[in-house]
Amino acid sequence: MQSRYQGWTSRVALVLASALSVAGAASAAAIETETGSNRLEIGASQPGNYLSALVASADRDTLAAEVYYRETLRADPRNPDLLERAFAAALSNGDETSATSLGERLLARDPNNNLARLAIAVHDIEQGQFASARAHLASGDTMRARDVTATLLTAWCFAGQSDLHHALDALDRIHDRAVIAFRDYHAGLIANLLGNSAEAQRRLKSAHDDDKNSLRFADAYARALAAAGDAAGATKVYEEFVAVVPHHPLIERALADLKTNQALDPVVHNAKEGVAEVLYGLGSAGSRQGDELPALVYLRLSLYLRPSSDLTAVTLGSLFEQLKQADQVIAAYQLVPAASPLKMSADIQIALELDSMGKNDEAMKRLHEIVAARPHDIEALSALAELQRSAKKYADAAATYDQAIAAVGIPQRDNWTLFYFRGICYERSKQWPKAEADFKKALEIYPDQPMVLNYLGYSWVDQGLNLDEAFKMLRRAVELRPDDGYIVDSLGWAHFKLGQYDEAAETLEKAISLKPADPVLNDHLGDAYWRVNRRVEAHFQWNHARDMGADSEDLPAILKKIESGLPDATTSTATPKASSQKEGGG
Repeated sequence: MQSRYQGWTSRVALVLASALSVAGAASAAAIETETGSNRLEIGASQPGNYLSALVASADRDTLAAEVYYRETLRADPRNPDLLERAFAAALSNGDETSATSLGERLLARDPNNNLARLAIAVHDIEQGQFASARAHLASGDTMRARDVTATLLTAWCFAGQSDLHHALDALDRIHDRAVIAFRDYHAGLIANLLGNSAEAQRRLKSAHDDDKNSLRFADAYARALAAAGDAAGATKVYEEFVAVVPHHPLIERALADLKTNQALDPVVHNAKEGVAEVLYGLGSAGSRQGDELPALVYLRLSLYLRPSSDLTAVTLGSLFEQLKQADQVIAAYQLVPAASPLKMSADIQIALELDSMGKNDEAMKRLHEIVAARPHDIEALSALAELQRSAKKYADAAATYDQAIAAVGIPQRDNWTLFYFRGICYERSKQWPKAEADFKKALEIYPDQPMVLNYLGYSWVDQGLNLDEAFKMLRRAVELRPDDGYIVDSLGWAHFKLGQYDEAAETLEKAISLKPADPVLNDHLGDAYWRVNRRVEAHFQWNHARDMGADSEDLPAILKKIESGLPDATTSTATPKASSQKEGGG
């Protein structure tokens, strides 16, 4: 997707790369300010605040970056570099008011600054000043005519002036095959908004036919069909999407509304929301492709125009997860409106984020509340069970999986994880017959699922059961997931358990090449090296395992091996590492 949007996308990246550059350490400071849950210390000197701004930017802490750049700019208001950095930080932080003010100052110094023109154009669109916005979009360097972002926004500005002809004419100047579907999607939305139902259906069908796995294309086309009285056609579009992406809350809500003959809202209600949809699409594409900083700007601008957009808020939350900004993740998911079909999923993500922050009790409490309100919701039950399992509360987790499986009724292929994870809970709590039955059930509804093949096959080898079938399973898992270090490790460790040390060492070396930083895999390879009389290398791997943060349960055995090696193979074998490597790489 990154190659699809030239022009401002690359320019945004350049500006933000400059504004969010890496520096050394920030200096101590004297004055404090509060942003979100963090207290920021504002220094008395410009260099201290500037270094703090650079560090915050390098950490992708947009809140702190804006505060520190703003303070630095106050001390040196004529500095063009600081002005651009402060502007970019405000934009990334969603502070459109400050960004607009700073953007105007920036344009006065640099009329060709395209990011500033974008921000001001979006501000004009929010105010309903479409002619002014078009003027900003048309200004700038000679690349403007080929800028897809500017063209899409210009078309929506014409739509804001009820000018369908010029809106479609602007869009039809886009000929790049990579963005034809996106072009037709917005042409269809504009035609629908301005009352040309036939053109809307034609364009939206074209976009949908180009990419039937796109949620937005399928949803918009189905809604246009429903608005034209073709409920059966709309249902068919949705059902085809469900076959690829089952249980999406927005699609389930739309199908339920169709069944009860309720009218479906259009994707956009006005030109301002249309521009927000363009920016959401660009931001969503950028976040998927790892183009995080431009994606952040687009999503922030989209929410400025359409604050109630659930999809934009969820995408922003997911982006902040990539950026490892936990407070911002939670803040983004909290923007999802209470009436949205995505609200429960957002609340679950908040709980999972709290758990990742170490706030385990609060996370568990939130999920219990969600389950209490929705006791038959499989997503909520699965999330609660996941937290219980990660906390090693295996009995509680198994009981929660029981509820989820009961809520399913007749299990389908996509329910395999419920049996798989319940099986893990049984295995960890020493209830092997129940675990084995669950793994077999998971394979019954999803044959050849590599994670299940891996876990069951390894467990059989570990117990000396069904060895021929176990090795077939492990080899099949490796065939299906050859780049999964954990699964390759399982096969190697199975060879080790059976005394096939040469095969073990060879296979475990492959696993390490795929997952070099895992302590369990390094420990396993050390054991294999010892058995094939590569003693120096064995100590090297065990030391790696120790230094990589080996599990507290494994560490004493690793330290003992570093001191005295392994006992003779005839009297003892290495202790199996049952946790991370058996589950596979997810």
